[in-house]
Amino acid sequence: MRRQLLLVAGFMACSFLGGLAAESLVRGGSASAGTGRGLAPMDTTNGAGLPHDRFQVVIKQLGPSVVAVDAVKPAPSGASKSDPVEESGSGVIVKFPGANGVVVVTNYHVVGAASPGKVYVTLSDGRIVQPARIWGDPESDLSLLNIDDTTLPAAELADSARVKRGQWVLAFGSPFGLNQTVTHGIISATDRGQISLGSTIRIKEFLQTDAAINPGSSGGPLVDLDGRVVGINTAIASKSGNNSGVSFSIPANLVKRIAGQLIEKGTVTRGYLGVQLASAIEPAEALRLGLNRVSGALVEIVHPNTPAAAAGLRVGDVVLRIEDVDLRDENHLINVVSALPPGQKIKLTVWRDRKALDAEIVVGDYSGQKVRSNKP
Repeated sequence: MRRQLLLVAGFMACSFLGGLAAESLVRGGSASAGTGRGLAPMDTTNGAGLPHDRFQVVIKQLGPSVVAVDAVKPAPSGASKSDPVEESGSGVIVKFPGANGVVVVTNYHVVGAASPGKVYVTLSDGRIVQPARIWGDPESDLSLLNIDDTTLPAAELADSARVKRGQWVLAFGSPFGLNQTVTHGIISATDRGQISLGSTIRIKEFLQTDAAINPGSSGGPLVDLDGRVVGINTAIASKSGNNSGVSFSIPANLVKRIAGQLIEKGTVTRGYLGVQLASAIEPAEALRLGLNRVSGALVEIVHPNTPAAAAGLRVGDVVLRIEDVDLRDENHLINVVSALPPGQKIKLTVWRDRKALDAEIVVGDYSGQKVRSNKP
């Protein structure tokens, strides 16, 4: 059986009570970030292009855009204690079209439902500012803190679809309350989704890195050697709760898409089918079904009165493809469907009775659906 990772979901928020006590189917596309301060492409033809020299250039350029974030959040619903919860994390300043001033991108698990008056942003020069407005999306674990100050230095969001395994990255943040900390590593993997991060986080297509990230770094930027933000650090896989070389970041392209919708409409529109999926397809199960590889998403439940039910999907079906996109796993299906506009008709390729068949389905509107985290 596949070994399960013990994940510290929202580790980097790892609150310190009282301070420090210890994303080709989408029509319309992504919103792009405003002009940032990316560097000229790295010159690797001479000594000036060596990583350790470049690290210093990127750190000097990006440092002013990295902030620490502290929030006093309401007690969780159903908690035995009604005392507010103090949370600490990190963030990065970015400019987005349609937003006045600048926006600090951080994790939802850092800010939660805190009001603007209960969120404190510490700039690189030590000044403390507060957001005028907060947008949040629990399902992607993103929060945007709108600050009415156009003079603050903004970083540039990269095209994360171009990120490759093995490329150097720097992770900025405030681990254990140590502001402006920088670590380095490489991109270990892309499109990671087979990880469990809690009941609210449903959109998972992470970049994996071995750059050292620890509690308090949630929301900090993962940066390439051209000085552009490729991801927002959000979780680690660890048995101890601290860094073990397996960390996960939200890709910049997903940040752009979510931010564009939040800023324009105040909410995120997502498509859904109405099925519950198995968390994984084991090799033995794939062979039993007549598949020669572990891929696609296995349907466990088809909910009544949903697009999936209307299209005739059945329990035991394996969804292999959406239009021309081959699906890696259930998280890939969730991400692709979520990015589609409600009402769009799509073609699914489904594996049933040891053969492939096509089915047409009209994407539903996820808004207001009370569904589990593995239901697209």
